[in-house]
Order: sequence, then structure tokens, then C-alpha cells
Amino acid sequence: MAGLLGISLAGLSGCLAVAAGAGAGAVAYVRGELEANLNTDYNKVVNSARSAINDLEFAKVSENKDALKAILVARTAMDKKVEITITNSGKKLTNIKIRVGVFGDEALSMSILDRIKSGL
Repeated sequence: MAGLLGISLAGLSGCLAVAAGAGAGAVAYVRGELEANLNTDYNKVVNSARSAINDLEFAKVSENKDALKAILVARTAMDKKVEITITNSGKKLTNIKIRVGVFGDEALSMSILDRIKSGL
């Protein structure tokens, strides 16, 4: 019984380490959503996300933006919904979340994030 508890706790420690290290530069894919923190100005990330949508030839559906949060929605050629949520987390710290479709698509989400980062 003690061995089983030790194994369970060892498994949990990895989750805690990921959560503790979730500062700038951290990337996590959880429940169909890719999340990253970038050491970059909020408006630069929003502009780069707009460019990524155009570069990837997604059809822009909507965009809502204020000084704290932006939500960009687009559709792929396969009609998958792409939602990019960008949050101003402070001076030169921006949080970005990318969800593709209902259940997520990790590979496409990473490609979108890489495209956004390359435009910064």
C-alpha cells in the first residue's frame, strides 16, 4: 500500500513542477487548449496573431480587442474553428491560448503558436 501511495505522489510531483514553472516562456497543452506565456508586448502579440491568421490563409471570422484581452476567431480550409485568446498579463508579459475545433488539435495549435512567435 505504501508503495502505491509513493508511486501516486511521484506522479503528482511532475504536475506540480509543471504548474510551478508556468512563468514566461512556458507552454502547456491541456484539454485541447495550448497555452503559452510570452515575454513580449501585448499589442505586438495581437498583431503577430493577425499576421499568422493571414499567412496560414485562415478565414477570419471575428476579432474583439480591448486594452486587456483580444479574441481572434478564424476557420481553416477544413472548416475547423480556431480561437486565439490573448491576455495582457502585465508589462511585457502576454498570455496566449489557442484552441482548434472542439477537442483541440495539438499539432496545428503548435504550428499557429510557432507562426505567431516568428512574427515577434
